[in-house]
Amino acid sequence: MPDAWIVVLILAAVFVLMLLWFIGMYNTLVRRRVDADNAWSQIDVQLKRRYDLIPNLVETVKGYATHERETLDAVISARQHAVNITSDAAHAAMKAQAEGALSGALSRLLAVAEAYPNLKADANFRQLQEELTSTENKIGFARQHFNDTVGRYEETRQTFPTNIVAAMFNFKERQYFRLEEAAQREAPKVSFS
Repeated sequence: MPDAWIVVLILAAVFVLMLLWFIGMYNTLVRRRVDADNAWSQIDVQLKRRYDLIPNLVETVKGYATHERETLDAVISARQHAVNITSDAAHAAMKAQAEGALSGALSRLLAVAEAYPNLKADANFRQLQEELTSTENKIGFARQHFNDTVGRYEETRQTFPTNIVAAMFNFKERQYFRLEEAAQREAPKVSFS
């Protein structure tokens, strides 16, 4: 009879250890998912700041470049399209595409500004350019952080034996924030010369 108790205790200990190991894998996946969600929210914060700056920049340019309506409309349209895309990590690819289009439109807007010396000298315009440059840098860092956290999440989710736990609890694949065109990867050029 004592041998049977030892076997039961050993089996119970093995079961408890496996349960703790399983819980540890699950909790690691949850932490990685939360980190990726947090990183996405940091991108969202910077994009919101960018969206808030763009109307002011457009209005400032409007005062000087009234016949550049097509460029101004393109920026406004690209901004609105980017704002309208659901802002969650599941839509990272669509958001990246819209942000790329917005970056291109902003680049064209800033190129238009080069043709107007009085606009380039305007203190409000220069301040908006500086804020936009700072925001673009912050967006770049937030994208990098997001992609790093998605990488850690995906590595954890796909690695054996955690992949079994991930499949059991439906931990979904996360998309990286990728810009498709090389030109979209660059922040709009801001020049004071």
